[in-house]
Amino acid sequence: MILKNKPVIAITIGDPSGIGSEIIAKSLSEPAARELANYVIVGDSYVFKNSYIMTRADFEYRGITTPQEVEFTNYDILLLDLQNVDKENFEYGAVKAEYGKASIEYIRAAYSLIKQKRADAIVTAPINKYSAKKSGFKFNGHTEFLSFLSKAKNTAMMLSGGPLSVVLATTHIPLIDVAKSLKKERLSKIILLIDEWMRDYFGVSSCKIGVCGFNPHAGEEGTIGREEKNNISPAIKLAQSRGINVSGPYPADSLFYRAYRNDFDVILCMYHDQGLIPLKMIARDEAVNITLGLPFIRTSPAHGTAFDIAGKNIAQSASFQAAIKTAASMAIRKYKNR
Repeated sequence: MILKNKPVIAITIGDPSGIGSEIIAKSLSEPAARELANYVIVGDSYVFKNSYIMTRADFEYRGITTPQEVEFTNYDILLLDLQNVDKENFEYGAVKAEYGKASIEYIRAAYSLIKQKRADAIVTAPINKYSAKKSGFKFNGHTEFLSFLSKAKNTAMMLSGGPLSVVLATTHIPLIDVAKSLKKERLSKIILLIDEWMRDYFGVSSCKIGVCGFNPHAGEEGTIGREEKNNISPAIKLAQSRGINVSGPYPADSLFYRAYRNDFDVILCMYHDQGLIPLKMIARDEAVNITLGLPFIRTSPAHGTAFDIAGKNIAQSASFQAAIKTAASMAIRKYKNR
């Protein structure tokens, strides 16, 4: 199945109306990216071909229509065509249930390749959550959906770029619901998960983990909220008792400065924007989203569908290239550790 003994990466094109196909075509036009793995692009041939032509992509691929055809002989890039999109009325930058449904079917198909052992990792292009919701999708994003499909009980979202790697204790939930979601047991499991994945997939033998407080000044000993005293600090102590190199909770405004100066390998953040604002400030165009805790490797670029520039051939592909590189590196390390 494998050409040149390289890992197989399934790539979903995301929302067909977004920039997914464009950044895939640009990424795989780079010889360095093609050398990393064999690829199965999962999407619609019509949509991908538009981007392939528009970007003047510099590679060849072979179209297939079933997972059973995934075989790398003369080509190291395949396109699994699910034929979900109406060619006659296709448009870029449009919120449509049809496109949302198609983007979810791409994810399902990529996951089936993992289950059938026809792929070693998944790299996902962005979906549009509103289009997905219009199609009946009941999950908040890729992380939650892939956790459901694989029955993974303990997953977390990590984003890496430049000198920062951040993990989110909570992901796509309203801020008003964050405090009640910060439970000691859950936080402790995430800390253990970070340590495990950094060791197994990134070769960090003693991961230095810094934990953000939830409240200003990390709660000031309970005078500005009690989430730190009641849940965050006990979770840290529990992880420390198991030999994990973790400390905190620290005020977020000082912790990110220390992390930027390499005092920590990973920062555990309590909510979405607490981690993503500093990360995207310094590495917006190169950051990678990695799902920890799945029974397979999944990465993605750290940006959305960019409907406003879709179909204009101006989307930057650096983050997607980084997602491919990260997935390939993780797959190779996993193979060596078997």
